Formats: sequence, structure tokens, C-alpha cells
Amino acid sequence: MTPLSRREFVQAAAAGAGLTIGVSLAGCAGDSALPDTPGTAFAPDAWIRIMPDGEVVVMVDRAEMGQGVTTALPMLVAEELDADWNRVRYQFAPAHEAYYNDLIGAQITGGSTSVMNAWVPLREGAAKARAMLVTAAATEWDVSPTECRTERSAVIHDPSGRSLDYSVLAAAAGRLEVPSRVALKSPSAFRLIGRPMPRLDLQRQVTGQIGYGIDVREPVGALVAMVARCPVFGGKVRSYDPAPALAVPGVRQVVQIDEGVAVLADNTWQALAGRTALVVTWDEGPLAGVSSDDLEATLRDLGQGEGREAHRAGTGAEGLSNAAQVVSAEYDLPFLAHACMEPMNCTARVEAGAVDVWVPTQNQAAPALFGGGSRGVAAKVAGVPQDQVRIHTTNLGGGFGRRSETDFVAEAVGIAKAAGVAVRLVWSREDDIQHDFYRPISHHVVRGGLSAAGAVVGWTHHVVAPSITSRFIPGFVPGWVSRLAGPLKGGIDESAVEGARELPYQIPNQEIRYTLADLGIPVGFWRSVGHSYTAFVVESFIDELATAAGKDPVRFRLGMLGASPRHRAVLEAAAEQAGWGTPLPSGQGRGVAVHSSFGSYAAQVAEVEVTGQSIRVRRVVCAFDCGVVVNPDTLEAQIQSAIVYGLTAALKSSISIRGGRVVESNFHDYQVLRIDEMPAVEVVLVPSGDSPGGAGEPALPPIAPAVANAVFAATGYRSRRLPIRMPTA
Repeated sequence: MTPLSRREFVQAAAAGAGLTIGVSLAGCAGDSALPDTPGTAFAPDAWIRIMPDGEVVVMVDRAEMGQGVTTALPMLVAEELDADWNRVRYQFAPAHEAYYNDLIGAQITGGSTSVMNAWVPLREGAAKARAMLVTAAATEWDVSPTECRTERSAVIHDPSGRSLDYSVLAAAAGRLEVPSRVALKSPSAFRLIGRPMPRLDLQRQVTGQIGYGIDVREPVGALVAMVARCPVFGGKVRSYDPAPALAVPGVRQVVQIDEGVAVLADNTWQALAGRTALVVTWDEGPLAGVSSDDLEATLRDLGQGEGREAHRAGTGAEGLSNAAQVVSAEYDLPFLAHACMEPMNCTARVEAGAVDVWVPTQNQAAPALFGGGSRGVAAKVAGVPQDQVRIHTTNLGGGFGRRSETDFVAEAVGIAKAAGVAVRLVWSREDDIQHDFYRPISHHVVRGGLSAAGAVVGWTHHVVAPSITSRFIPGFVPGWVSRLAGPLKGGIDESAVEGARELPYQIPNQEIRYTLADLGIPVGFWRSVGHSYTAFVVESFIDELATAAGKDPVRFRLGMLGASPRHRAVLEAAAEQAGWGTPLPSGQGRGVAVHSSFGSYAAQVAEVEVTGQSIRVRRVVCAFDCGVVVNPDTLEAQIQSAIVYGLTAALKSSISIRGGRVVESNFHDYQVLRIDEMPAVEVVLVPSGDSPGGAGEPALPPIAPAVANAVFAATGYRSRRLPIRMPTA
């Protein structure tokens, strides 16, 4: 690639934009310009634009899928810039290397990393911009910058009573040298961070003005496309007859693409009717006879093997040999669909060697190793250079990891290229559930050894599951990515064993092993990834050991958390808030779980009522420590959202396979938690001075084990598989 020079960036950003701050442009394509907000007076870096009227525009380089990132990131900028919050707005950033997430290595929204990644660079960029504005004002007044302060988008000189708005200073500030170092505010000086700020998109959300991908109506004349895909995983088109589809009023074209056969029509209903009329003969391939029972049997067989060592402490399995009592259990968790509120969709235009894509995506751009993201996939399918692809990111009606995939982008661009027209690809709910990248099915074999005094002296855990990472990054080089979703190292997919291999408990002898189960069913990142199943196993089995030792589940955990103060703090806070140990009516019980993921810590106490086969969660208390809290309001909403999503997995949903295809098709048989089933949720934010951790995912892993443990407390029945089903009489 041709590097984007400083001069090219300045010219591309806007007329009068002064310089770049805090962003490496190495390796950026020369024609892949950073965004130009018309009328910009000062563009100090890739994220910040100060307009002639003093309005601050923050380029949000992450996807907004309800988590509030379009408020959180502007808050970081406004805090250090001392901007007037009423004059701050946001704009989605384009696909560009300058916006790569440093914690992931691509422009991807995932791993609960948005605030973690932005915490320093956005604040530093804003602080440097503020320093330049102060210098511009001090030069104008011929005073020392140390005599000036900033407040509500103005530089103030208290000795003379003078002040200048940022709008007046922006052009002059843009001509100054960039400070090499600046001091960031101390938390005690924060005026925005830590306060419950209303979302910047709140009014447009409430009034229905927010645009999602499925709302896109440009370019004019685009046809609606729906694709007939083989119902069996890995199957392909053998032959098809387009005539019945073309006979449907409004159907304009039928084209074949790699993924199936697309029907193009004037509107969605016509495209759906045309697809229904289409006659396709499928080559169903080798998975046509596969069932869930077959897959579970395969996992159980693999679980009898030794697997590969993922973690060892002490003597590992040998620690069990000296135990006074050994407890064993096997756990099973199913495939799960993402079931986003907004089904997959994408609008694409391929014209004159250029591609425009309007898409609700978590994955705008990525290196070739990561598949190129939406931009790289669109370029590959269309046969154009990446710098000829423009990705227009819309709001997402839910993501949960599903929209980190780019299959629907490839489909839309492939159809547009084959048909020679712009297309709006729309998936039905059935498409969405039956052609997902599922949370992996998994099988777990766990053994724990107790001393005569009831202390845990040995622990082994064998995880058997498909690998997400080896599919998502097939050309992965071990060690290139290191932190969150986890690479393959020595044959171990860290995302498959995360949450199992880093136990917070002081257990002297531990051994964690992993066996990859290559089942042919597409798997993908699902909210909290491996933690979503390892936490259920670990925290359920800890309860089993507490029962075997005759100890209270909370005190049992606290006794092993001496080296994990943040785990202890959230556990103690949740137990106190929940009134742990106080009596409940017959048929009700409390369960507890504590887990850390994505840099944050969560403990939950669930109160359940069991009546016959019915399990009702009445109350959930969640104590949460994510370090510095940027916006308590949106954080609490994310915690509640994670609990809803996790309760659905604990009590409702599973994907089953019959004849190589998904049985479930819509919300009548892939059930989700209903509003009248929602428990009261109490959130306790545990103070911490640590840098921000993740917020969107860490509250999910503890809810399923907390509920399962509560069911045991209420009934004596221990569920070792999800979703929880009470045994029939």
C-alpha cells in the first residue's frame, strides 16, 4: 500500500484542518481518505472535528448496537477537551486502518473492548487539542498559557476576564505544533466521566429517526434480494428452475451466487414470494444425515480422551489421588443462535469499478489474516481494490458477535455484481436462525478433590468444543493476537477454554485440557464467547463441591479467593445486597456465581421459584466492577441486557440439528425471555480505580450458574445441561 502522508491526511480531512494527533497512519492507502466533515475548522486527529460554530464532532469508530458507544466515546473526548456537552455530536467513522482496534488488530467491535481501547488515545488526542486551543488563545492575548483555563468550549483568562470560544480559536490552533506530551485529568477532576449522561442518540431512538441497516433506502432503484440457501450445512446448488419465481409479479431477476440462488424484486414481499416459488435441487453433501444426538455422542467420546494441556498448576490430575473425596460431573451445553432483533441485511452497489456498502456491521475493516472485514470481503467479491470500497456503517439492531461475520456482505456484493444493479439483501427470521454462526456446542468432564477438612486440593476440567478462532482466522499465526478472543497457541483455542484456565480460586493442583471437535457446523463469537459456557461449568461445579464439603456456597468461595480481591469484593457486595442466608418461602432458593471476563468482575445472586416443571427467576442481584465507569446509566443497561440474554440461554433456547439442518426456525420454537418473565434486577457498582474493563459481556457468564445453583437450593435437583429442565415425575 502507498502510505498516507501527513499532507494528504490534512487535505483529505477538511479545508483548514491543521494536523494529525495520536494516530499512526503507516500502511494506510493513499486513496483511502479519512473522513471529511464539511466545514471543519480544526481536525486535530482521526476522531475529533471542531466545526466553525464550535460544535464538536466525534468520529465513532466502533459499531453502535445498543451498548451506548456513541455516547461513551464522545464523553471521553468532551471530558479532556472541556467541551460543552450540548455542542457535542457523533458521526460513524469510515472503514480505515487508522481506526483499527489496538486490542484486536482490526476495525472490529468485539470483546467488550471499545472503551478499553479508546480510554487513553481519545483522551490524549482531546487533551492535546485542548492544549493547542489554549496556546492559540494565549498567543492572541499575549499572556502565558499557564494563566488560562478551559470550560464549556471556551478558553478563559481569569486575570483579565477575557474568554474566547473554541470556534474562534480553531483555525489558529490548527496551525500550531502538536504537543508531544500532555497531562490527562485526574479522576477527581472529571465532570462528565462517571456521571449518568443521557445518550446522544436518545431522542432519535425514541422518535424512530435512528437508521438501521434494514431501513436503508439508497441508492434509488435498488432491488430487494432474498437468497435460497441449502438447508443442510455445507450443501450446494445442484440445479434450479427460475421460471416459477420470474412469474411472480414484481420479480425482476434470478441469479446464482456461491451461497445459493437470489431472487430480486421490487419489494421484500415480492422477493419472498419469488423465493418460495423458486425450484432448487440441492446437493446436500456429507452432513445430510447428522443429528444432535450424533454430535453429542461424538463429544462424549472425545471427552474420554486426554485432550491437549491448556493449563497446569501444581501436580494437576495427580492432586486428586491424595484427596479424601473426589467429586465428578459431566456438563453439556448446546449450540445457540444470536437471534438479533434486526435480521442480517446489507445494501450494495457495484458500479464503475467502485463499491458502496451500507451495512450494520461489527467488522468494517481488517487485515487479510482476519478476512479483510466488510471492506476486504466486498473488494474480493467485486474484484476491485480495497480503496475503491466505501463502507457506510449503520446502527445495528443487535450484534452479539454475529455481525463480526461478513457472509451477508459477500452475498449482497455478489448479487449486485451478478445482477448489475444495486440490491438490498434482506434475511428473514428463519434465514437468521437457520444460517447462523452458532455459539459452540460443548461437553465438559470435571473432577474435584476435597481434603478431609473440605478444602479443594485438586481440580481437572476437560473442555470438548469446536474452535471459533480456527474458522474465523484460518491463516492465523500463533502469537500475533494475544488478549481477548484468544489465538491458537500450541493447538489450543484460547477462546474455547477462557474462563476455565484462569480460575480465581486458590486450588493447589489444577489441570485444564482441551479437545477440538470439528463437527462441520459453523460456529462464531457469541456474547461472552467461551466464558458463556465455562462459567456455567466452573461455578456450578464449585457449588457441587461446596455441597459435598457441607459448606455454605458463599463462604466456600470466599475461602478460596484470598488472592483475588476484586472477585471477593463483588461476591461480598452481591451477597450482602441479596440478603444471603435469610430465609425464603418453600419452593424458592438462592444461587450464587462469580466470574471475571474481558477485564471486569461480576457476582450474581439469583432468587428462583420452582413450581412443578416451571422455573421463575424472581430477582437477580449483580455486583459489578469494571474499573472506571464512564457512564453509569448505559453500564447498568448493559448489565441488565446481558442478564436477559443469559437467562434466555439458561432457561429457553437451544439449537438442535436433524438431517444436517437446524430444526428451529423462529421465536415460536427458538424461544427468548418474554417481558413478563423478566426478574427484578438490582445492580451494585463496586468502586474501583482501575482502568476500564469491558461492559457489554461480563455480566452474562454468571447468570446461568447462579440460576442453576438456585434451582438446586430450592429443589435439590442439579442441572448439568442447558437450558435447565426440571425432571418429570
